[in-house]
Amino acid sequence: MIAPTALRGLKARRLLTFYLLAVLCSPLVAQAQTQVPAWPYWAATLHGWVTAMLALMATVVSLACGQHPRERPASFLVGMMLSWVVLRAAAAPGAAGLKPLLMTLLVLCAVQYLLRRVNWQRSWLDHALLIQCLVVPASLLITGAQVDLLGVAWHVVLQLELIVAMAWSLWLRRQRLQASPDDADAREFRLTAALLVPTMLALLAEMLLAAVSESLWQMASPWLTLALPLLTLGLGLQLIGQVAHARADAERRAAATEQRMAERIAEVERVHAQLAEQKLEQVTERERKRIAADLHDDLGAKLLTIVHTSESDRISTLAREALEEMRLSVRGLTGKPVHLIDALGDWRAEVVSRLGQANILAEWKSPADDVEHTLQARSYVQTTRILRESVSNIIKHSGATHATISSAIHAGDFVLTIQDNGHGISTELDGRLDKGHGMASMKSRAKQMHGQCLVESGPGWGTVVRLTIPL
Repeated sequence: MIAPTALRGLKARRLLTFYLLAVLCSPLVAQAQTQVPAWPYWAATLHGWVTAMLALMATVVSLACGQHPRERPASFLVGMMLSWVVLRAAAAPGAAGLKPLLMTLLVLCAVQYLLRRVNWQRSWLDHALLIQCLVVPASLLITGAQVDLLGVAWHVVLQLELIVAMAWSLWLRRQRLQASPDDADAREFRLTAALLVPTMLALLAEMLLAAVSESLWQMASPWLTLALPLLTLGLGLQLIGQVAHARADAERRAAATEQRMAERIAEVERVHAQLAEQKLEQVTERERKRIAADLHDDLGAKLLTIVHTSESDRISTLAREALEEMRLSVRGLTGKPVHLIDALGDWRAEVVSRLGQANILAEWKSPADDVEHTLQARSYVQTTRILRESVSNIIKHSGATHATISSAIHAGDFVLTIQDNGHGISTELDGRLDKGHGMASMKSRAKQMHGQCLVESGPGWGTVVRLTIPL
């Protein structure tokens, strides 16, 4: 196996050899063209420019495609270009016998390039072309004096081989396009046909004119012989365009892959964050349940003992209130949702009892429809404390004789309204209703539930507390 460094060195030496051969052959081309009396000066100049362009194109194709394993057929195109350069350098009358030899190499490269571009490769064809490269010079050496006649015959055979290879390449491309239609393949087929069909016609016309009339052949030869080098230039431009398109397509695919990778990474990070959050919630939930159990078993038992054993009514009452607060906190820590209808029943019993003990008439208004919603445990606890604070304010500060507590479900929100007929909040608070009577705490609790707590009051017309929380 060839090491990668040695392989790159071999490719570099090959490219340098092609380039030096092209540069060295360019002066020979100009000299050969001046020795062809049948062609006018403009034709010789035109062919010289085309040949120089072929030498430059061979260098460009070698540099553009030499490092891509998928573009190995490009080496045959480079060989085809350089074969034509040397062929034009050997176009002088004294070197007519070399023309079939160079045409043999050109045909080998052309046939291999055209057929390998369509993934059609046969070992027998490779062997036949190599054998032909040996047979042609051997036959010319054996014939001796008949070298010109045999050279013409070989020239005709090689041109026919070129025509057949072009036709077969087009037919294979057409079959592949019919089997799997594709816009890019269709454009490539049309471009290749535009290059190959005129070249085939020019080669056929050149052979026919040479057989029918030498004068006509002399007149048309400057134009017809341009078909093959122009075809080679066109194939070179087509190949470079395909390489550039493949490069752009690879960059687009790489960008798409990077985008998909970034999306996958973001998704993995999001899932990881969700799992971490779920794990945190699970740990938090277990810790809450542990604290709730400790409060219920330890502190709750001690408070219950004080309630039943204390000789002081005040101490017993305070212990009972502390026990109720502890039970409420434990209920919030357990995290179990509460049916709204059960919560409304608990709140009604507590509010009516407390207001009744304070000689305040309580009116409770429940929602008209059946309530099937539930409250989160934290929402139940916070709402209970807001309601208790509102009732405490009515008992301690309002001087009211009547209070109305109404609840309703509106647009997915639970609305609880507490209204009294007391003397309202004093103007000494400078218009800020959240400065006294625990109202700042009530609003803070409502905000924790993503809701709001509004207080409306004025001297002489009572106070209205309206709590709105999402269900």
